[in-house]
Amino acid sequence: MTAFLAEACARRVWLFDLDGTLVDSCPAHEAAFLQAIDEVAPDLRASFRYADHAGASTREVAVRLLGDTGDADRLARLKQRLYRERAGAVAVFPGARRLLGRLVAGGRDAYLVTSGSRASVARVLAACSLGAYFRGVLTSDDVPASKPDPAFYAYACEHWGLDPGAAVVLEDSAHGVASAVGAGLATLHVHVAEPAPGAVAVGDLEQIVSLLLAEVGGAG
Repeated sequence: MTAFLAEACARRVWLFDLDGTLVDSCPAHEAAFLQAIDEVAPDLRASFRYADHAGASTREVAVRLLGDTGDADRLARLKQRLYRERAGAVAVFPGARRLLGRLVAGGRDAYLVTSGSRASVARVLAACSLGAYFRGVLTSDDVPASKPDPAFYAYACEHWGLDPGAAVVLEDSAHGVASAVGAGLATLHVHVAEPAPGAVAVGDLEQIVSLLLAEVGGAG
């Protein structure tokens, strides 16, 4: 696995998830969902666990909970509004800026592939000062499929004209890993001890920064 990790880190194209990968937004997402559920479908409050849905789009989660109904639409819209109100409190994970900065300085290309809505993603990128690192941003508003569907990452590669063999994906959720692995992409599962099937676990973002720094040292 160490050899795979080193080889993956040497790739020129990096595809990043956002929520739970680069930013610690899961508490804000969970709080927004719970508040929206309290208003739209309070009977679901006791059984809702955000961790069961991490990596999926808000619309998909709402449909899972309420079916393809008007209530699901209302839940999704309300949750997104409530989350955007919390965007300013979302924290960047340690090492995220160092990692992105290292990649850009080393001539690598970074792209964002996220299940978030475009408006929510734009709000968080601005609040966290991360937008300038990415050559492109793909959101759930741009793709008919949602993670864990492999079509999400397959579309990203096609859309940007990327060679999957030159790319590596960084994800935090089983849904995201399934989408990336299903599309045939080398995938790192960050912030976990045990990776989802097909991925390699990475403890945190600083571990990847250390590997990139060692790569530069070795070249010298």
